[in-house]
Amino acid sequence: MKIGELAKRSGLSAHTIRYYERIGLLPLADRDRSGQRNYDASILTWIRFLDRLKTTGMPIREMLRYAELRQHGNGTEAARRELLEKHREHVRTHLAELEACLHVLDTKIAGYADAEQRTLNHDAEHSAPEHSGPELSASERKPSRTRQARAG
Repeated sequence: MKIGELAKRSGLSAHTIRYYERIGLLPLADRDRSGQRNYDASILTWIRFLDRLKTTGMPIREMLRYAELRQHGNGTEAARRELLEKHREHVRTHLAELEACLHVLDTKIAGYADAEQRTLNHDAEHSAPEHSGPELSASERKPSRTRQARAG
């Protein structure tokens, strides 16, 4: 597939794909007779994996190290596993930090919800009619006294 199709299918821009190739994060693409990049569909799996590493906060230098090990093929599995295990621990630590932050947010939100409910309850208690009898129609109620303005 050409770079435009890869960009569309991967969600990366053509500029980013070329940049990733230049720094060694993506393997160099084969070229067709006219010199245009021609990618195998399997590159999409690698790009998705890189995206997961990026999303989980792996620094680009570590992603480059992993890509380099991957390019060397057999014999680098232990080093790749070690790199991923180290990153997994970083992700777990970050998840625990996020969970703690989420707990603080939940507590704060619940506090606001409780305060709003108390306000609603208070307003409902103080706006209730003071008598327990039936509601009076407008014609049955005493007219309210209004102060007449004095001329003068």
